[in-house]
Amino acid sequence: MDIKSKNLNLPIAIVSIVIPVLVAILFYLPRPHMQAGFNVQILPLFHAILNSTTAVLLLASLFFIRRGHIKAHKTTNLIAVALSGLFLLSYVTYHFFTESTKYGDINHDQVVDAAEKAMVGGSAYIYYFILLTHILLAIIIVPLVLFTLLRGFQSNFEKHKKIARWTWPIWFYVAVTGVIVYVMISPYY
Repeated sequence: MDIKSKNLNLPIAIVSIVIPVLVAILFYLPRPHMQAGFNVQILPLFHAILNSTTAVLLLASLFFIRRGHIKAHKTTNLIAVALSGLFLLSYVTYHFFTESTKYGDINHDQVVDAAEKAMVGGSAYIYYFILLTHILLAIIIVPLVLFTLLRGFQSNFEKHKKIARWTWPIWFYVAVTGVIVYVMISPYY
């Protein structure tokens, strides 16, 4: 039995639930007293590079499909999925070994006091709005990408196109806002 005849809805649903649950649990686990074997502080920049590359690949994918270049469309999407998977692994690694960075924590003491809040001003509201929408849509994008890919691999192009109309803009937003979040939080690393 090949992928064209398999019903993978349940495995996709399970993966789509397990990933955000495990990531959420990660934020509540105590940090280990061991080292990663490399400087994990380079990972946020790496994440921004992965996100920006994914955004470019998504633009290329849209360009290719609109011109009927199906093979190039498929290739760019598969690379974008691979980069997103690499991002997830790297993101989990980073947050396993480090505490979350707080927006506005100028002195890096893990506390944003009144003076620091005053210094960042209204930009904190912008940052948290972008971060919140980025996180929520990152959760939603997992099943959308997986179902869109599945429909493409099953040659169910009608359903593939229908779901891709939702998947593409959400995935693009998540990729772009990932870069924006990095740029905004990077002074506080």
